[in-house]
Amino acid sequence: MEIASKYNPAEVEDKWYQYWLNRRFFHSEPDNREPFTVVIPPPNVTGVLHMGHMLNNTIQDILVRRARMTGKNACWVPGTDHASIATEAKVVAKLASEGINKNDLTREEFLKHAWDWTDKHGGIILQQLRKLGASCDWDRTCFTMDEKRSESVFKVFTDLYNKGMIYRGVRMVNWDPQAKTALSDEEVFHKEEHGKLYYLRYKIEGEDGYAVIATTRPETIFGDVAVCINPNNPKTASLKGKKVIVPIVDRVVPIIEDDYVDMEFGTGYLKVTPAHDVNDYVLGEKYNLEAIDIFNDNGTLNAHGLQYEGMDRFAVRKQIEKDLEAAGLMEKTEPYTNKVGYSERTDVPIEPKLSMQWFLKMENIARPALEAVMDDTIKFYPAKYKNTYRHWMENIKDWCISRQLWWGHQIPAYYLPEGGYVVAETPEKALLEARKKNPGLNAEDLRRDEDCLDTWFSSWLWPISVFDGINEPDNKDMQYYYPTNDLVTAPEIIFFWVARMIMAGYEYTKEPCFRNVYFTGIVRDKLGRKMSKSLGNSPDPIELMDKYGADGVRMGMLLTSPAGNDLPFDESLCEQGRNFNNKIWNAFRLIKGWEVDDNIPQPESSAIATKWFANILSKTVAEMDESFNKYRLSEALMSAYKLFWDEFSSWYLEMIKPAYQQPIDAVTYKATLVFFDSLLRILHPFMPFITEELWQALEERKEGESIMISDMPKVAVMDESYLSAFDKIKEIIAGIRTIRLQKNIPNKETLDLDVIGAFDMAFCPVIQKLCNIGQVQEVAEKPAAASSFLVGTTEFAVPLGNNINVGEEIAKLEEELKYTEGFLNSVMKKLSNEKFVANANPQVVENERKKQADAESRIKILQESIAGLKK
Repeated sequence: MEIASKYNPAEVEDKWYQYWLNRRFFHSEPDNREPFTVVIPPPNVTGVLHMGHMLNNTIQDILVRRARMTGKNACWVPGTDHASIATEAKVVAKLASEGINKNDLTREEFLKHAWDWTDKHGGIILQQLRKLGASCDWDRTCFTMDEKRSESVFKVFTDLYNKGMIYRGVRMVNWDPQAKTALSDEEVFHKEEHGKLYYLRYKIEGEDGYAVIATTRPETIFGDVAVCINPNNPKTASLKGKKVIVPIVDRVVPIIEDDYVDMEFGTGYLKVTPAHDVNDYVLGEKYNLEAIDIFNDNGTLNAHGLQYEGMDRFAVRKQIEKDLEAAGLMEKTEPYTNKVGYSERTDVPIEPKLSMQWFLKMENIARPALEAVMDDTIKFYPAKYKNTYRHWMENIKDWCISRQLWWGHQIPAYYLPEGGYVVAETPEKALLEARKKNPGLNAEDLRRDEDCLDTWFSSWLWPISVFDGINEPDNKDMQYYYPTNDLVTAPEIIFFWVARMIMAGYEYTKEPCFRNVYFTGIVRDKLGRKMSKSLGNSPDPIELMDKYGADGVRMGMLLTSPAGNDLPFDESLCEQGRNFNNKIWNAFRLIKGWEVDDNIPQPESSAIATKWFANILSKTVAEMDESFNKYRLSEALMSAYKLFWDEFSSWYLEMIKPAYQQPIDAVTYKATLVFFDSLLRILHPFMPFITEELWQALEERKEGESIMISDMPKVAVMDESYLSAFDKIKEIIAGIRTIRLQKNIPNKETLDLDVIGAFDMAFCPVIQKLCNIGQVQEVAEKPAAASSFLVGTTEFAVPLGNNINVGEEIAKLEEELKYTEGFLNSVMKKLSNEKFVANANPQVVENERKKQADAESRIKILQESIAGLKK
């Protein structure tokens, strides 16, 4: 295969991805190998690739590709999530742009538009993942609303209802006025806002005075049914048992007492609005107070809002402030900062609201899921997230699982004409159940619940449902691939998804649904902001891959992405990745450009080099194995990077490189090809495209061969003493090169090397080749006119002869001697200080003594060098 002068990802990536697809290398079927299963965190069906997806899926692909190369049967199941709120919002917006109001459509008409939207946009993100190199088993692609997944959802809902775990009731929920649906607590995030504290005057019934009550939401006075005081508060004691009149509304409400009220907040009075505040709702139930819902579903006021009916809640807040002031019912306002709940989906302030919803009891189902993480049956990486998980699980609330949407799994509850309802997996089964209560019923007599299930109610079954394990628990895929191995996800959905999947796993399989959870960090820009399209600080991943190649982007992201820690992304990281691609490419072209001669013997320097590199390769493989075992993928990549860039390119290739236009011996060349093959294999999970291209070109391959199904290099026997000895050789070479640089001696000038002390002369050929050293000899003392350095306790001297100006060299050495003597004096001052030696950390004292010994050795060498030059 002819290798181009420059690496061009555009000519390589599509070619090899199609090659892998055509040969179905990504596809998995159960066999006698150990399975390695990963399920993709399903992206929104109408979404497109962003930087978070890039990081998450790159990590998954690395784990999956490595598993294949270590002999496991790797199965990476892809799929998408129907994303009820997000997708319905997009469809509603599209219809609005066409002049169509959702409310003018029937459910069936709207769903047709939604399915058309999904069919048009649904495959985009999965196609984009192919460009990244994702080695998913595309034959197994799932969708949370496809037939099998939907059957699973209805089966689970019915089962949990029949177990008494799902119930329907009026509860305080988080209401999204834009999406017009309830949200779970996990779908609400809080923003710090600078608003006002309004001090309102509530007239005391039958008296001239007022009770002044502070609130951040004056528009909710229409739902006030009581005022509460702390029974222990002396400032409000005079109003015990009295009543007040709600301003504007003119409703007379009682003053009740409860120690819930914070005596220090505001004026010590609390207006009680049970329909629109979670804590007020608790007080309302406790004291049997009426709950008056004042809001329409879209956040406007209803008829209870009197003259403000139909106005938006925030418009009412502004207007009512003016009206209260005009009526003399506003004592004052003052700036106030508090945290306001926002919808995670639509980014609008949520409204606490009483609503009839469906709920899932969580306390019992959460217990085994908590234990599994706490005892490391399921391991978290990093482990710090165990505490976050534990806190939530120990304080878990019932899950509001209904949503007031049309796009999603319609709740399988069917209402009877005479009242009541039945729950069943299908309309046919529902009719059979209904006929047990009323034999004369027909299908059209039943009215199905209008609401849909929370999107997460389908994705919590994902590790099971992708193998159809809810409908057929004993099928061969379920028995082989489940439990899955690794989950790679973001920590912000630890409650939305991770915890709930674990719960579903134990409820329906009695097993953990996965063994390990790797939490990625957040991709942030240079200013530390989370990358997002709304901020305009997120690059287009496709454009990045077009510019730097998929391998360059993958590597750039992974170099600075430790588990659980945020990734400070900079495009220069991708450039670094591209540069590494070029380094690999150029090294390959260098090797393949050598002429090989079978008749010349292997030089001693090359024999040393091959032995050394075999050891350093094995050591690196062991380090990478350890890093993967601890899910330290960035460290594993860095080990491979340093091995190729530093050890292989900067050292090994230089040691074996033949002289200009001279051939290389066959023994060394064959060893080099084997090393390069191993390097490509350990790099392949990180950089799949360039490694496949070069592996195919390394030697003639049979049709159907691929690096992705080859074996990962294994750890061979390592000679640590040999590696340690060679590290000293590197220091010697560095010392000689420093002398050449300092003395301005060109590399073509051959030098000699004198050794004073213990040294293994077997390594001399490497030193001679890399430093252009002629004779290496052991001598009793350093010769005159020589420059030297220490490696350990052995001194190495380079006789300089006529290569230097003696006067200038003496002056330079005397200057260095003066500096070193001054440094030694400062060290001795510390060591002569008895208080320092007695009180300092022993290691600190030991370091100072080492500085003393090094400085004394250096002074001796400098003095001898100066004396030799003066002879």
